[in-house]
Amino acid sequence: MYIAERDKRRILEFFELSDKNYNLRKYTKPVLVYTVEDDLVKYSIFEEDILNRYGLENVDGYDHTENVAFCPDWMRDDIDDFDDDIDLDDDEL
Repeated sequence: MYIAERDKRRILEFFELSDKNYNLRKYTKPVLVYTVEDDLVKYSIFEEDILNRYGLENVDGYDHTENVAFCPDWMRDDIDDFDDDIDLDDDEL
């Protein structure tokens, strides 16, 4: 199942970490559509109005792949926030 990311700052963060040079200026409202399978992120860039017209469920392919190690943490849902396990009020040392 594909996921659509519309936040331009997150899209730019993805391309900065993956070290890809991608020109987003040709899109008025870019949408990063991606899926994570095994250790790969498969993704494409769409124009928001085209994606709204045809729907995310009709996306059936991808243009590029990237290793998940070079992607932001928000793309992976299997990462637990390590801060949740830390008890800051614990006085026992």
